[in-house]
Amino acid sequence: MRAYLALLRPANVATALADVLAGYGVAGLGNPRALPWLLGATACLYAGGVVLNDFFDREIDRRERPERPIPSGRVPAANAAALGGVLLVAGVLLAWQATTAAGWTALTIALLVLFYDAWGKRYFAIAPLNMGLCRASNLLLGMAAVPSALETSWALGFIPLSYIWAVTALSRGEVHGGDRRVATAALLFLCGAIGALVAVTLRSGNPSFPGLALAAALMWRVLPPFWRARQDPTPATIRTAVGRGVLSLVLVDAAIGAAYAGGPYAAIILAVGLVAGLLARMFAVT
Repeated sequence: MRAYLALLRPANVATALADVLAGYGVAGLGNPRALPWLLGATACLYAGGVVLNDFFDREIDRRERPERPIPSGRVPAANAAALGGVLLVAGVLLAWQATTAAGWTALTIALLVLFYDAWGKRYFAIAPLNMGLCRASNLLLGMAAVPSALETSWALGFIPLSYIWAVTALSRGEVHGGDRRVATAALLFLCGAIGALVAVTLRSGNPSFPGLALAAALMWRVLPPFWRARQDPTPATIRTAVGRGVLSLVLVDAAIGAAYAGGPYAAIILAVGLVAGLLARMFAVT
């Protein structure tokens, strides 16, 4: 059972819940009936994506990361493929119970996930953008609880897109080390996402202090390890920065939630981040 849980990366799944909660805040917390369906959908979509990612990477992992569940033999490859496929289908079906817009958004996420896992991640020009689109669409999935919110606020998706572009681009050096030029680009994209987050906070109709405080916490969490990865792009330094970047996405979501739904709602999103942090102590993030 622990091997299957490791395959699902529970800490990362918790961060996906935060994406949907942030999008739901942007939608004005309307249509509460839809929220449980959307949370279930994003959990299944993310978990299915990471399981299939390890399935498609099983031959590489036999050489580079033999301790992982599939190459170690603790989870048969056929079981992993079936589990990942079932989770993706379940995610789409659950989203369709919320709204039609959510169903189409979830289907888009599932297709982006399959494209990344099977092909896109092999190419540097495609992989970071592909993964960024997955996370941006996950934010939109939360907005889809109130479909009109998608029409007015879809551009917010560029914040997680830029942020995850940075994390994904840097993560390509987790095993063999990275390139300083790539690490520099990742740092710039990260700064762009944080700058956009600050701008959204200042322009929102809610008090700006909670959002600005969360943006400051995000800078404190991610900029130092990304800077160190730029200065010394070794595998260990990069893994630290990537792990910090993945878990700190909750701060991005909380800041968006604060801007659109206020500080108390942002605290709910942060609580999800605490759960992710606890799970990260038990299961690998990258």
